[in-house]
Amino acid sequence: MTENLSTALFRETRGAGFFRVLTGGNASFYIDVLSALEQESSDRPDGMSREEVILLIIETLERHPDFVLEDEVHETEAGETDGQSQPREKARALLDFLLKNHWLDEPPRRDWRRMIHFDAHGATLITALRKIAWPEAAVFTDKLVAVCGMLNDETELTERPWQMVESCLANVREGLNELRAMQKSVQRFTRRQLEEETLRGNLEVVFDDYSEQVSHACYAEMVRARLPLRLPEAVRRISERLMADADALAEMQTEVLRRHPEITSSLARATVLNSLDELISLVERVLPMADEIDRRTADFTRRSLSRFRYLQDVSGERRTEIKATFEVLNRLLTGKRITQSASELPDLPEFRVPSVKLPAGLDSLYNPPARRAPIEQDAFEDSAEEGDREAGLSGMGKALRDSLSIQRANSFVKSLEGTKGDRIQSADLDITGEGGFTDLISLLLHAESAEARYRLEPERILSEDASPPLDSLEGCKVERFSIIKK
Repeated sequence: MTENLSTALFRETRGAGFFRVLTGGNASFYIDVLSALEQESSDRPDGMSREEVILLIIETLERHPDFVLEDEVHETEAGETDGQSQPREKARALLDFLLKNHWLDEPPRRDWRRMIHFDAHGATLITALRKIAWPEAAVFTDKLVAVCGMLNDETELTERPWQMVESCLANVREGLNELRAMQKSVQRFTRRQLEEETLRGNLEVVFDDYSEQVSHACYAEMVRARLPLRLPEAVRRISERLMADADALAEMQTEVLRRHPEITSSLARATVLNSLDELISLVERVLPMADEIDRRTADFTRRSLSRFRYLQDVSGERRTEIKATFEVLNRLLTGKRITQSASELPDLPEFRVPSVKLPAGLDSLYNPPARRAPIEQDAFEDSAEEGDREAGLSGMGKALRDSLSIQRANSFVKSLEGTKGDRIQSADLDITGEGGFTDLISLLLHAESAEARYRLEPERILSEDASPPLDSLEGCKVERFSIIKK
């Protein structure tokens, strides 16, 4: 019959008092003092003196003013010690208490020196407590994907089946631990989200911490691994390729007997079958855990959105007033049931309208423009007369002539005297009337266009230090420039 865990554990720790130290009202003090002692002892392989340990305990006592000596600590001293004793007396009693419960060890020495060592099992437990208090970021590596790949490797399954089974067992166990860490991370972020009191903290948890550590990291890797498609095939390979194959079972049995020649063939075969059953059981646990992670992730998203909306509603300028109002209502209506009859309501305080301040009076308020009533549009005649067509064409031609287009600029340059390469100064331009002014604007507007049939050179690029001269045209002044026909 397998030995109980508690029996083996208490045998190694030499009693249940080893764990009792971490319970009770002074648990926070004991955890801090043991952590300090473990850190100090890791740098002191030769041990610490009693005086050094007592000083560390006194320093920890100063950070825990609410610490009170317990009855079990009193029993470690020869005489009765007052609960309000001096710090050094408390530290000496606590040192003896930790020695009694085997967190500290004081082995006998041949010389007069008394050195104290931190217990190895205690160091292991303190390391585990630190991992719980400051967990590492969850990760999802390719352990489970590697298991699927190894089970599909026919060459390795034929040549080294037992080694493959051992590797798969180790990888599946590590993969399950990673999934558990992911579950805990999502749970921890959900708890932090519900504890946030500000919108800034809410958004930091979602977009900084959760997105960086879970959503865009381990959870995204788990989704890309496509475990629901791969794991059923892995289970089938274990059953058909290993458990149902007599040659593979014989090869694994031989390997187990080679490593453990003291066992029988039947025991070796049972070991192989138990390992295969365990491997199938572990692989089948993966999908339920992955589904649980999906559910917790969706729950975190839903709770985050609800928390964000709640903080938006209650974090305004009147949050304190609203909270005080509802506190008064809760106090007046404690133990009462409100019905539809308004006469049963208690006398509530009068509601006050918050003061409204308008910097520029009512005139500063925005007045929307008055909307005109829609009028019925007269329908156009189906047939147009010849005069209407000519008027329409004439209006369209005038609109094209007056538009600031590249064609207008090219037509204006073409009308100037000179041939290709000739230079025309701005002072020589004949700008008359509204049409001439429009030609000038088109000329300047499209000077850099690829379709322009001319090139414009302003005077300012020839002498950048001096102010460019101006040419007076009819109704305007322009900087001096030259037109070169293309």
